[in-house]
Amino acid sequence: MTKSVTKSVTKSEIASTDAGDARITWHPAPKSKARLVLALSHGAGGGIEARDLKAIAAALPAHGVSVALVEQPWRVAGKKVAPAPKTLDVGWRGLWPALTKPGLPVIAGGRSAGARVACRTATELGAVAVLALSFPLHPPGKPEKSRADELLGAGVPTLVVQGGNDSFGKPAEFPEGTYELVEVPFGDHGFAIPKRAPIDEAEAMRIITDGVTRWTGMLGA
Repeated sequence: MTKSVTKSVTKSEIASTDAGDARITWHPAPKSKARLVLALSHGAGGGIEARDLKAIAAALPAHGVSVALVEQPWRVAGKKVAPAPKTLDVGWRGLWPALTKPGLPVIAGGRSAGARVACRTATELGAVAVLALSFPLHPPGKPEKSRADELLGAGVPTLVVQGGNDSFGKPAEFPEGTYELVEVPFGDHGFAIPKRAPIDEAEAMRIITDGVTRWTGMLGA
């Protein structure tokens, strides 16, 4: 069962999972244009107010992609520390039926820890693709602890959007694979741009939304 509250053009619903209640905030595409659902979860240290998630949610519906911003149960419960990866996966699996309810193909995605969840569960859940924002290839300063196997094992078309100065893995550190990668120059793990950089945050967000729009345009009908 889900409970819905409508505000403006968005809709929030609570989805019960075995890890607790998750929240989905929908930014729907016009019904006449809707062809895909893009589900995006947050990272281990933040919520759906992240600048890249907000930018994508604002831009993609006009291109026929309904964006579902997902808050994991630990975040909904007000906890400050994310649980173990297996628990994150349980929460993601539990809300999947709500994501597929519109009857459209679903792209699994997220930023940082959310990107890892999407990669680990994509094939199992039947996602048509994965969008990995700021994929944490390794812990900062520990490149030997690579998580490349999660990315390479997604099993579906994958787009990585990575900051050029991401301490969790710069674009040049990523292994060869069949995925696509869009670099956001000068961006850190949260896509913040240094004041002295030749681009600003608005341009960084355009790079992200243009890249995701182009990529989703090649998926599905």
